Amino acid sequence: MKTTIDLPDELFQKTKILAAERRTTFKELVVQALKLITQTAPEAEEKKRKQALKRLIKAMQAGNTEPMVPLTREEIYDR
Repeated sequence: MKTTIDLPDELFQKTKILAAERRTTFKELVVQALKLITQTAPEAEEKKRKQALKRLIKAMQAGNTEPMVPLTREEIYDR
């Protein structure tokens, strides 16, 4: 599919130079960059979401609680 985009001159020049250094075309370099961005975006978002959830769970846990231990019959009636 053909499309037209307006790029800043400096970015265009840097990309053309990079394409020449890699012995590829400007088009192929742009296609590779777009593929990389579209493939990694959901993975990065998922990782951020998991990290935020872990921080939230850790923040919700009380630091001064002890694990629950079943009481014996004597302990129940002593209290």
